[in-house]
Amino acid sequence: MSVDGMTQAARAVHAGEGDLVWFTNNLMTVKATAETTGGAYGLVEALAPVGASPPLHIQHGEDETFYVLEGELTFRCGDDTIAARPGSCVFIPRGAPHTFVVEEGPARFLSMCTPGGFERFFVAAGQPAEYAGLPPETPPDVPLLKRVSEEFNADIIGPPMAPRSR
Repeated sequence: MSVDGMTQAARAVHAGEGDLVWFTNNLMTVKATAETTGGAYGLVEALAPVGASPPLHIQHGEDETFYVLEGELTFRCGDDTIAARPGSCVFIPRGAPHTFVVEEGPARFLSMCTPGGFERFFVAAGQPAEYAGLPPETPPDVPLLKRVSEEFNADIIGPPMAPRSR
């Protein structure tokens, strides 16, 4: 099908498909990219262990939407704290300082950035996964994350979030 001279075609990435990347202590599966969506969005499925939390950061060029499939996360966006369980959808506007922590899990969630392109951050700061599971636990490479963040118009501005006390 052609719309305004552009070819339009459906595309499917099924369960178990997508590029697998170990990013910090998470498994990221790239499901859609700016290239496959005409720049509209990037979509990544994440599997993250309890306690996983990215450093507090700002994405200057993209809004980010999270949809929780499994587990429980706590999000921080500016001064707001949001508890998110399966079925929760959390929107983070571009320019807002944010992070999250996995409280119960492992957690599985979708992260969609609009417009697309930021999904390449996880590939640039990660490494190809050796298998479809969580990577061996290692401390995050903060200098690498800061360097790659700058390349993707983002800033790391604070530490990761600690899980709530049980």
